Amino acid sequence: MSGSATPTSDTVSPRSQRFRDSVHNIPTPGTEVHRPKRYEPIVLNIYIVGSIGLLMICLGIVLEIALHISGRSNGFSVPEKNVITFVSTQFLTSFVPTLLVVPLAYFWAVADWMLRWYQPYVTLSEGNAPAARSILLDYVSISYSINHFILFPQAPALVNKCINTHCPFCRLHATACWIPISGTTTATATSMRNVGLSTTINQLTSFLASAGYVDAAVYNNLQDPSFVHGGWSAAPFAPPAGSILNGTLAVNTTAIQTHVNCIKPTSFTTTNLTSSNVVLSATFSPSCNASLSLDPNDGPDQFSVTAASTCAPSYQDQNFQPVVFWYYHLSDNGDALGTAVFCQPSIAIFVVATTMNLNDGSMGACIIVEPFENTNNVTGNPLNGEAFNGVMFDASNNTYLIARSLAINSGIPGAIYHFASQQPNGPQSVFDDPYGFVNATKKIYTQYLSIAAQTIYFLPNNETIPAQLTSDLPRLFVESLPAHLLSILFICIGIASLIVHVLHKRSRRNLWLTSPPGSIATIVALTSRSGFGDLLLPYDDVSRMKNNLAGLTFRLDKRTGAIVAEEDFGVGNTSDNTALLGGNGDYDVKMGANNFSPLSRTSFKDKAEFESS
Repeated sequence: MSGSATPTSDTVSPRSQRFRDSVHNIPTPGTEVHRPKRYEPIVLNIYIVGSIGLLMICLGIVLEIALHISGRSNGFSVPEKNVITFVSTQFLTSFVPTLLVVPLAYFWAVADWMLRWYQPYVTLSEGNAPAARSILLDYVSISYSINHFILFPQAPALVNKCINTHCPFCRLHATACWIPISGTTTATATSMRNVGLSTTINQLTSFLASAGYVDAAVYNNLQDPSFVHGGWSAAPFAPPAGSILNGTLAVNTTAIQTHVNCIKPTSFTTTNLTSSNVVLSATFSPSCNASLSLDPNDGPDQFSVTAASTCAPSYQDQNFQPVVFWYYHLSDNGDALGTAVFCQPSIAIFVVATTMNLNDGSMGACIIVEPFENTNNVTGNPLNGEAFNGVMFDASNNTYLIARSLAINSGIPGAIYHFASQQPNGPQSVFDDPYGFVNATKKIYTQYLSIAAQTIYFLPNNETIPAQLTSDLPRLFVESLPAHLLSILFICIGIASLIVHVLHKRSRRNLWLTSPPGSIATIVALTSRSGFGDLLLPYDDVSRMKNNLAGLTFRLDKRTGAIVAEEDFGVGNTSDNTALLGGNGDYDVKMGANNFSPLSRTSFKDKAEFESS
């Protein structure tokens, strides 16, 4: 027989006189018994680890390329409607990047666990390992702040720990977000009205409804209704069927611009004739003046509107005459304050370019394209371009018309005065401002006449007009900072993992395990013939085990793969006088005999030929 001598007698190990081993009685694998296959977890397979490492490097590069394309192309196009109806797009943009990183983080966590699992055996395979660095060290649960200082082979596990620590940090970066980007297409719209005088204007219902809206807008802070924007009132139009909500529709349409032309008086006086009669007098020009009598007992805050007949041509109907708004306030100190505002409404008709928000129907700003040249009963006879003042109407015997007229006549100045009352410091501050009531009147009166223009200056119509549909399509953008961070982490982790596992693969070259190293059966199989177990008792704590194993170094037997111990001569005490439950009973670790046996040098990895001799 060649290759090694196989002892046949029961002898004592030359490594120590404290215990007896029987490693030499273990059959030589590959000669006397079948040599089992080497066990290596799939997660430590260098080809798989290499593929995952290269994948992460590629992902980092791809992420940088995606960021570049995103910046150059204003993001990536996505479906207008969410195809996954039961989850929101915000969830998808945060979940998908996480889904990309979580499997990688899990893989490196498992790989990190495996490296730590294997590390004691790697240390043993290199030989001459004291107990503190081998069989007593828990590489799985020990803190890395302690572990990585123990010996160099732990460096792969330390680097892998850093990788695993940062991967959850990678998952926190949402690298994508949804931003609406405008895209314009040619479309058509349906114009639903055209310029024309309403046939029901004498019923005053349009004015009454408009006055009610303005009053409600002041009290409830409402915005302009559809197709009204500031002093503009546009002919209503409808978007094409099936239009998306997130967008705007631009058209050229007819619009009426209202100017109220309000000014403050050049002179104003408040005259107290009696305790129940106060006269307000205002002069706006040498030929234009007006006055109003009121009873201060009717309240400390009063308002009204009258026709400025002296300022209008004698032939002009009261519906179109300029008007004067009157405001009266009795201050806290008893001073009577009053003012008046002169307004002379006018209208102008233009073809304008405007837009409609498809989400809420609000109209955008109007840009004049050209004057409106068509002649109809608004620009021509009977109106001839004159504007209704909307607050003064011809006398009537109809009870309903009288009630509507009174409601409008008191509602509009009332809305203006309430608007003034909402200002800081109340109406007093508006009276103190020379242009306070001029501005308040101009704002509310303009809104009122613009809303009323929708129904008094337009008639139903149905006409297809060209339009431009600007859709706020969602675009998927890659965020710059998170993308750079995640890309750097991907690339660094990929490179580090390749280096770590190539080094660890090399350090495992002398290690031949045939079963997973974590089970109790595996530990028993590796140590049952080694003998140093006689130095330990089941109830030893860590300090006792460390004390009883002092002076021994450990390694893996190259022939059998068993864990063997060798004596480091010169280290003393092998007894312990401390009982398991704190008593005074003593126990001693028994020593082995003094006879020795030769150490087998046949490698477990190399198949010896026992048949030739």
